[in-house]
Amino acid sequence: MTVLVTGGAGYIGSHVVIELIDSGEEVIVLDDLSTGFAWAVQPGVSMVRGDAGNAALIAGLIAKHGIDAIVDFAAKTVVPESVADPLGYYLANTVKSRSLIEAAIRGGVRHFIFASSAAVYGSPRETPVGEDARLDPRSPYGRSKLMTEWMLRDAGDAYGLRHVALRYFNVAGADPMGRTGQSTPGATGLVKAAVEAALGKRPSLDVCGTDYPTRDGSCLRDYIQVTDLARAHVAALQHLRTGGDNLTLNCGSGRGFSVFDVINAVKRVSGVDFKVTRSPRRAGDPTSIIANVDRIRAEFGWTSKQDDLDAMVGQALAWESKLTKQNTLPKCTLPLRPGSVVEANVVLTGSGRRLTAH
Repeated sequence: MTVLVTGGAGYIGSHVVIELIDSGEEVIVLDDLSTGFAWAVQPGVSMVRGDAGNAALIAGLIAKHGIDAIVDFAAKTVVPESVADPLGYYLANTVKSRSLIEAAIRGGVRHFIFASSAAVYGSPRETPVGEDARLDPRSPYGRSKLMTEWMLRDAGDAYGLRHVALRYFNVAGADPMGRTGQSTPGATGLVKAAVEAALGKRPSLDVCGTDYPTRDGSCLRDYIQVTDLARAHVAALQHLRTGGDNLTLNCGSGRGFSVFDVINAVKRVSGVDFKVTRSPRRAGDPTSIIANVDRIRAEFGWTSKQDDLDAMVGQALAWESKLTKQNTLPKCTLPLRPGSVVEANVVLTGSGRRLTAH
């Protein structure tokens, strides 16, 4: 049995691949490398460059590799970008998800794990927010994720596809062993942005909204360490393989940190007092969104083990420093075409079209 991980060369996907391998799974990665990196896939894991919405490609992979489970990370994930380009997001996150789900059903794939988002809640009326709370996404990104949750639920009822949808809160940190981390330049996550500011890769860090009804005026968010999140996917797969029910679960730490908590942690851990600017609130940003994690704890026995903010910041700083050194190495290039199968000990150049031996 083989697990297909779409988007497995990206930030979260590459961590999940590590956890799946460590638990003894056979894994193949499919990624279009629009935001992922071939070198982020671990040595010995085959990676196919291609589109998760390509039904013929998916059908071929299922048949060739005996795939019985799909873990789906292939998506666009930037909320402001989704507001500016809603049709692009509905294509990438909804239309292509439908194609992937249909290919899975036609190919006899039994298990499907979907990367959803806390964005489906919008601005929750209560916090911590549980899975049964009102669903009111405020962006095309959030709505596209919710649409796929609905498709999976209906496909499960109609065709028997067993699935788990995991609603992520704010993902942070990096692999504690330094094997992978958040590598996309200019990524919008707060920890990544603050770390880049501390290392001089950004001139400053902008805080959007300092007049919220919180102790320091900034938003409160739930930060989950990325390896903890990856462990939840392995638990979800084990749940499905042992006949477990279809589930939709929050993935968070259950703790809230403000924007200024994160900024102060990065300054403290890095020792750099980088510039911080302030601007008005962004439309639709909730004051506080923190996960109620009772259900995932009850279903899987899963809990967040690495919820120390300074530790997550330290991991992110170490990874960003490693990226800086890696990007200064001498390079020789090799061609990479869509549909190619590549090994993982390679470094992708900025164009996303050529590989560099490493």
